[in-house]
Amino acid sequence: MDMRRSFRKYEYRLSREKAGTDTRSAKDNGGATGRVRGEKGFLSQLFRGAPRRLTAAAFLILGACSNPAPAPKKEQPKPIISNETAPDTYRVNLDTSKGPTVIEVTRAWAPHGADRFYNLVKSGFYDGDRFFRVVSFVVQFGINGDPSISQLWANMTMPDDQVKQKNRRGMVTFAALGKDTRRTQVFINLKDNMALNAQGFAPFGKVISGMEETVDHLYFGYGDMPPRGSGPDPTKIELQGNRYLDDKFPRLDYIKQAEIQK
Repeated sequence: MDMRRSFRKYEYRLSREKAGTDTRSAKDNGGATGRVRGEKGFLSQLFRGAPRRLTAAAFLILGACSNPAPAPKKEQPKPIISNETAPDTYRVNLDTSKGPTVIEVTRAWAPHGADRFYNLVKSGFYDGDRFFRVVSFVVQFGINGDPSISQLWANMTMPDDQVKQKNRRGMVTFAALGKDTRRTQVFINLKDNMALNAQGFAPFGKVISGMEETVDHLYFGYGDMPPRGSGPDPTKIELQGNRYLDDKFPRLDYIKQAEIQK
């Protein structure tokens, strides 16, 4: 309020002096000089009393004119962990770096495995995954390239299925470390692996297209995983994701996209 009154007085005084100047003779230099000095004196009194208020007001004006702070980036939504019941039969298209492959799943062969694979594919879990183990008898994949996504499934084990089909060439089976430990890793049999039947590995699907054209040509130069060989370490993949694989094993083939065939 004090500032407003001061400005009003100043405007009023200027108007009065302007009216007086208009009626004066142009030769009256002394009067003009006195008027200018009076204005300077009045202005100095006006601003001398409120430097802090003007400084605060200046900051307010600058703040109002400055650009607003950028909005925080939205985080990408995490894949939803679902547990839908899969159809009795369904097909999955694998678009890989070596070409297309089609897997046909029959739920009656291994219901738990068929359901898990269905939900993983629908969530996009296998997109970008590397074929990290390619050896003489199997091709293995199923560790997500993003450690935070792998962590979501870390404790999502499922019960074992009864072995109803044999692990012949082209059959697709979940990997396991023991009883009821299956999670996300899957392997494709490159040959007949009859010994795996008695160990409880239950096939849930089979490759019906792309076995010779694609699967047989996946890069295999890095060997088996530790401790059997010096290939990619599954534990490090889970902890570091594709960054580890791209740095140490850049030639691995991978799944561009996996999707349920419509």
